[in-house]
Amino acid sequence: MILVDTGPLVALFDPADEAHTRCVRRLREIEQPLLTTMPVLTEAFYMLTPDSLGSQRLMDFIADRGLGVWFAGDDAIERVFELMRRYHDVPMDFADASLVAAAEALGTRKVFTIDRNDFTVYRVRRGHRQLAFEMIP
Repeated sequence: MILVDTGPLVALFDPADEAHTRCVRRLREIEQPLLTTMPVLTEAFYMLTPDSLGSQRLMDFIADRGLGVWFAGDDAIERVFELMRRYHDVPMDFADASLVAAAEALGTRKVFTIDRNDFTVYRVRRGHRQLAFEMIP
């Protein structure tokens, strides 16, 4: 399973985005299921603008099961807030924190992101260990 950040979602569905071609090419190579979080979708739909063709294509992609959505429970929300406090100097936004919490809850470390700077800093907690993300370029 690969978690998907806001940047690739916007790039995939906005042909004017500078990373569009690169993200489309990479998506064609991915064979694992894709998953994102509600905060990431909120950012993506905001950036694509609600009435755009890109937003409609993202909706279709989700409806066609190209992208799953992880819904955080109360424990995960507490973890999101804890992560935002921990990485306040980066700073970590709500969407990024939700991806880290999802990675921890779902046992994955793979993330499809354009935001390599932040995700090289973030760590996934596995028991007492802190593991780096595996970024999909």
